[in-house]
Amino acid sequence: MTLIAEDLASLQRPELVTELPGPKSREIHARREQAVPRGVGCALPIYIEHADGAWLTDVDGNRLLDLGSGIGVTTLGHTQPTVVAAAKAQLDRVSHTLFTVTPYENYVRLAERLAEHTPGTHAKKTFFVNSGAEAVENAVKIARAHTGKRVVAALDHAFHGRTSLTMAMNHRVAPYGTGFGPFAPDVQRVPNSYPLRDGLSGAEAAARTIEYLEQRIGAADLAAIIAEPIQGEGGFVVPAEGYLPALQEWATANDVVFIADEIQAGLGRTGTWFASELFGLVPDLVLTAKGIADGLPLAGVTGRAEIMDAAGPGGLGGTFGGNPVSIAAAHAVLDLLESGTPFAEAERIESALVSGLAELATRHEVIGDIRGHGAMIAFELVEPGSTTPLAGLATKIAAYAATRGVLLLTAGSFGNVVRFLPSLTVTNEQIAYALDVIGDALAQ
Repeated sequence: MTLIAEDLASLQRPELVTELPGPKSREIHARREQAVPRGVGCALPIYIEHADGAWLTDVDGNRLLDLGSGIGVTTLGHTQPTVVAAAKAQLDRVSHTLFTVTPYENYVRLAERLAEHTPGTHAKKTFFVNSGAEAVENAVKIARAHTGKRVVAALDHAFHGRTSLTMAMNHRVAPYGTGFGPFAPDVQRVPNSYPLRDGLSGAEAAARTIEYLEQRIGAADLAAIIAEPIQGEGGFVVPAEGYLPALQEWATANDVVFIADEIQAGLGRTGTWFASELFGLVPDLVLTAKGIADGLPLAGVTGRAEIMDAAGPGGLGGTFGGNPVSIAAAHAVLDLLESGTPFAEAERIESALVSGLAELATRHEVIGDIRGHGAMIAFELVEPGSTTPLAGLATKIAAYAATRGVLLLTAGSFGNVVRFLPSLTVTNEQIAYALDVIGDALAQ
């Protein structure tokens, strides 16, 4: 089962027919500034007309290589044919009916399939909402209902959303929380495992986190620990071996719900169904969004049946949660994942990116760390010979790459990480071109 039309596979380089942004994009952007509030930021004022696979084509006819996938959403590629066909077919049948009033089987079947593929063999249940932040909020609600406790612990360098609760859980205040206080109470942030910066083993980092949990919060008041197995906005921080299972073991022993935020890392992105599998982690609750429907809005909360049933009837749900069209798209995504092809593609992309970045690092000492799994790879920029962050350089690299038709994302609590979240349709030749562009940027 292929992920992309054959005629797109031969396209290896961007095609730029105007300056960037082009005249049509500039005209639309001028209208945007009059109609859209400035709080809805814009990293690159290039307005997209259509997309295929790893390519974006803007209103001026420029074809751009997209290595961000809408921040990890179109994992299987833009306008993936199988997904599009499933969504179109569902539109001809039912576009919407509220599941909590007049339900439909596809919702139930998707819940069953997520129970099959999330880590662990225990009995599980799932419900669906609209976005990742909404999944996080509902997971916290469920954990509090199950434990009867109130405090939620999030890890340093975490990002969980922009809603009232989730922005209180983020590591960085700016820009996500600036001016939006007061923040939701009973949220505590605790040290995580960041091997480049702390130099600790997984056991040592876990002991530090647990000491903080016990002394600064107390297990008697702690309802949940939430962790991204690989942190997204925090800079693709990969924890040391053994760190996450040690936290899960402590949580289980202390009646604390362990929530894995797999919103960015899950569903094939890291070369596995879920990033938790890479670390031997079996969470109590698993959160999915982004890539679950390859571009359509959908998110899910999957967890141990006895925990999920803590919320009473009417306590969970929402008007559009589990919309039939998004659900149909998600089934198509799972069909493709079950074929096995996406996992092999993620491993190929990891090999191409890591080896190419390692070669760049031999020529550019500012590359202090290369990390990640599958199609979720990043490099961190530091002062040569140290771990001192080179803040701002990642943004300059991304800006230069855009002039060459390559769209990159930045990340990191210090603004010094370039991250790759390509669709699994990206070719090795396209990756090689992007790495050449990054090399040129570093040379300049």
